[in-house]
Amino acid sequence: MAGLLLASGPLAAQSISLEIGDAGDGLRGDIEAASLTLGLEEQEEVAPQDIVAAARADYRRILTALYSAGYYGGTVSIRINGREAADIAPLDAPRQISAVVIDVDRGPRFDFGRVGVAPLPPNTTLPDRFATGEPARANVIRESVSTGVNAWRDIGYAKARPADQTIVARHPQRELDVNVTLAPGQQLTFGPLTINGNEDVRTSAIARIAGFPTGEIYDPDAITTVERRLRKTGAFDSVALTEADEIGPNATLPFTLQIVESKPRRFGFGLELSSIEGLLVSAFWMHRNAFGGAERFRVEGEVSGIGGETGGIDYKIATSLNIPAVYGPKTDFLATATLSRLDEPEFLLDSIATEASLTRLIRDDLTANVGIGLLAAREETALGTREYILLTAPLGFELERRNDVTNPTSGYYVELDATPFLSLDGAGDGGRIYADARAYASFGTDDRFTIAARGQIGSVIGVDALTAPADFLFYSGGGGTVRGQPYQSLGLETADNGGVIQTGGLSFAGAQLEARVGVTENIGVVGFYDYGFVGSTATPLEDGEWHAGTGIGVRYNTGIGPIRLDIGTPANGDDAFGSVQVYIGIGQAF
Repeated sequence: MAGLLLASGPLAAQSISLEIGDAGDGLRGDIEAASLTLGLEEQEEVAPQDIVAAARADYRRILTALYSAGYYGGTVSIRINGREAADIAPLDAPRQISAVVIDVDRGPRFDFGRVGVAPLPPNTTLPDRFATGEPARANVIRESVSTGVNAWRDIGYAKARPADQTIVARHPQRELDVNVTLAPGQQLTFGPLTINGNEDVRTSAIARIAGFPTGEIYDPDAITTVERRLRKTGAFDSVALTEADEIGPNATLPFTLQIVESKPRRFGFGLELSSIEGLLVSAFWMHRNAFGGAERFRVEGEVSGIGGETGGIDYKIATSLNIPAVYGPKTDFLATATLSRLDEPEFLLDSIATEASLTRLIRDDLTANVGIGLLAAREETALGTREYILLTAPLGFELERRNDVTNPTSGYYVELDATPFLSLDGAGDGGRIYADARAYASFGTDDRFTIAARGQIGSVIGVDALTAPADFLFYSGGGGTVRGQPYQSLGLETADNGGVIQTGGLSFAGAQLEARVGVTENIGVVGFYDYGFVGSTATPLEDGEWHAGTGIGVRYNTGIGPIRLDIGTPANGDDAFGSVQVYIGIGQAF
């Protein structure tokens, strides 16, 4: 018995109850969710005619819930003041309702008898639950029919549909026979595309970005891909690709693309505060459609390290121009120019850099980029001051298979970057290689326990630590490498003119391991252990020093990712467990 008291008053029911006997929590919950009448408990006052209307609609809704659970011989009685609701006209509701009783006799549960969905494409597998002897749930029938229809659509039969069905309940045997006939129609190819709704973005540019596969065999995944390409530009508020009701000439299927353009200009600013990096202030201005082809032009400025422990204050101003679909719909062009000052504990770097690159979507989860750049810099270190000009040729790959970028619980991520550089003033030629791999696995009730692991490895080749660009070298310590150890506290001690100076290393290897436990829906705790090795040679882990850190953290989930608080301490060395470092940010540590 489930009871419900509503607010008193001349128009309010005094009680609403559900009687279903020993139905189990699952079926009872399904009926409670289906019933409009029981749902009136969310309202403080309800007019009698509204209760009558809800009760009259509940007959069909509750029977549907019974069918979904496999009960095809059930009965439903809904009495209002002792009178069957079906006999009460909607406009003839009692002036006052004292009691509503929903009485459900579920009857026997039916199992599937003879079942079939045909014809099916080769190698199509229907759900295992759609088989003789399994509970005859209505949703299983719908799922099986949908599986068959989608199997035909996946191989080009866009108009596949159920053509006929025979469903017979054999009450003496308590079995349900189901036979559904599908009509696949004919295999179709993508026909012409009509583009509507654009005002400022050229129709030809939209078509180029979309890469609509006219002439190819129909594939529903291609529709999703086209819509994703257009949304990725940021130039459109909405993108909808719909197929025509009628088949075109020569077994083609015309499509209409309906779009709504975004406002072309956008600006914003941000503030970020970290206990280690200090305060970061940023602002940007962006044009989403700079030249009528959904080109994205952006100007941004940033001041960071204010009050932090990472050296002095850093400055950056940058511009970028992104042109989508410059060589087919999968290849974008990006040009950037950046003027910056980087004030780190071991060096001060003023630089101006320009770069032009192509980004290629190899497949949905794999991206590659290649570019050419020019870097002019003035560097101050313990060695003195020097200036250099480098020609760079960055190359990178990114494999993204995490289920959530800001709060992953499963999947993995791999990034590989290589930057060869050629000195234009004789300072030395070489290259920098860096790889970052992350993996996640969850288990337990509702996957509340997550193991997260990260590995990093890097190398600078062709130059030594004294001639390599200072920001190409490797350090360890801080939130991105080893928490608990001071920021960039591990580097390389290099002899120079009879003395010893601190520089970055020629190689790096790092590992981070976290155990994340969800305490409530929004609060979690974390235990972590980090390791970092900085090497004096280009071969990682060959010759150098290592350190480690460990600690605990708290996470609070928000709509933009978890707020992160980590408290770490050194796990080795003379200061082991003798000091603490605090890290605050948004998103998981990795």
